[in-house]
Amino acid sequence: MEELIQFDKQLLLAVNGSDSVFLDYVVLMLTNAKTWIPLYLGLFYVLVKTYGRNYREILFVMLAAGLCVLLAGAVDDSIVKPLVARWRPTHDPEIGALVDVVNGYRGGNYGFFSAHAANTFSIAMFFSLLMRHRLFVCFMVAWSLINCWTRLYLGVHYPGDITVGLCWGALVGYTVYRLYCRVTKPTVYDEALLRVPMAILLLTILCAFVQAGVRAWM
Repeated sequence: MEELIQFDKQLLLAVNGSDSVFLDYVVLMLTNAKTWIPLYLGLFYVLVKTYGRNYREILFVMLAAGLCVLLAGAVDDSIVKPLVARWRPTHDPEIGALVDVVNGYRGGNYGFFSAHAANTFSIAMFFSLLMRHRLFVCFMVAWSLINCWTRLYLGVHYPGDITVGLCWGALVGYTVYRLYCRVTKPTVYDEALLRVPMAILLLTILCAFVQAGVRAWM
């Protein structure tokens, strides 16, 4: 176990941070939950266009998505992190001084497991199973992995924290989807509608790069 822990720490140091101020700004923007609000609105748009005035079905999907976040992130932050009490890399007495910190951001004391990984992958898993479109699935998984990468870059999670978070998120997303199927019958989503959140995802990332470039230049 000790060898695995040391490997986890060395792997984190290998991928953490960079000498690029531009990339620092990009990561700070992509790791911020508010950055992805347009994506959530895009998913909501798909629901509205699909179900129209059937508010009951829209509510079921929204409640399921909320349950994903509750089970994935809230359980982690309120139960697992305090119980396990594994230091974040930025607070770890052994390697904390070696971690490349961006703009003084260190996160809370404990980091096992990653709520970012669990939250985003639970949402990605749920909506992927719900909407069942291959390209859309790739986009949602990529979105979650981008969030995971930002946490490694910032040095606030070990790769092991991310891996466990992804596994927990996958389990939560799948379980919530199965519960959703017991309450109502999933529908078929229009492929053209699914292009909206995918386009929003790409534009959000592009905007993050543009804004980071402006900030770095200034």
